[in-house]
Amino acid sequence: MLKLGYKASAEQFGPTELLRFSQAAEQAGFDSVFVSDHVVVPNAYVDRFGAAIYDPLITLGVLAGETRRVLLGTTVLIVPYRNPVLTAKMVASLDALSGGRVVLGIGAGWVPEESAALGVPFAERGAMTDEYLAAMRELWTSSAPSFSGKYTQFSDIHCEPKPVQKPHPPIWVGGHSPAALRRAAAIGSAWHPINRSVEDIRAGHAEIVRLCEARGRVVPPVTMRIDTCVLQAGRRAPAPIHGGSMLAGEPDALVHKISELAAAGVEHLVLEFLAADGAELDEQMALFAERVRPQVA
Repeated sequence: MLKLGYKASAEQFGPTELLRFSQAAEQAGFDSVFVSDHVVVPNAYVDRFGAAIYDPLITLGVLAGETRRVLLGTTVLIVPYRNPVLTAKMVASLDALSGGRVVLGIGAGWVPEESAALGVPFAERGAMTDEYLAAMRELWTSSAPSFSGKYTQFSDIHCEPKPVQKPHPPIWVGGHSPAALRRAAAIGSAWHPINRSVEDIRAGHAEIVRLCEARGRVVPPVTMRIDTCVLQAGRRAPAPIHGGSMLAGEPDALVHKISELAAAGVEHLVLEFLAADGAELDEQMALFAERVRPQVA
């Protein structure tokens, strides 16, 4: 059965609306609520991202107290932006306090100016991501964690509490580059691209299957975040925020498109509704809940 998530955007409407729409998503039967991650926004990207983006792990901590059932995820946390020991502690604490509801979507980052502001060597972000994830998994699973890498080292420590989920919260690997596909095949609980077409999903999944077979590893499922707009007669779809493909159309057309994505292997779809204001988002969510979701979930 296809699961559906809601991608919340505090930067779009503010914290009050973030809470309201996240609670509305849970009440409407969505399976998850996700938030994204930018520590700083270069001036050239403000029109695209907005200037005020709340820290994802703090935001999910607030949402954990305001919801009861939905999974709480990042789409995606940029791993090299934060010390891995601190990140492991925050994620484990969030998982414990939320009753095991965390999904850790991860990425290596793609904005050079943002990496520069944080002192992260952009050319080394992939290597840092792989090492940081290995260190975090050690901290989550070992009673006597020890690690020695190029970017981080630790030993003779305790790191508690451990996550509720065992061995740790699921890691959804974002991106669709060859490096992202290799990472998904190596350690991912899911492959989690953004705004990919049915053809892209099939091709990427086929490559992950090939890589997993070579490793003797179970093939992870596909999840995807996608810009979404439920149209009514006479309304035109906006351009996707993140480029690539999007879900846009009247309800019956969306049912068909979502069914195609599910047939291509997508098991969890995280919807980022494109709306100009809160009233329009209310309308989008209501239309989807009433006329689309019953036919696809």
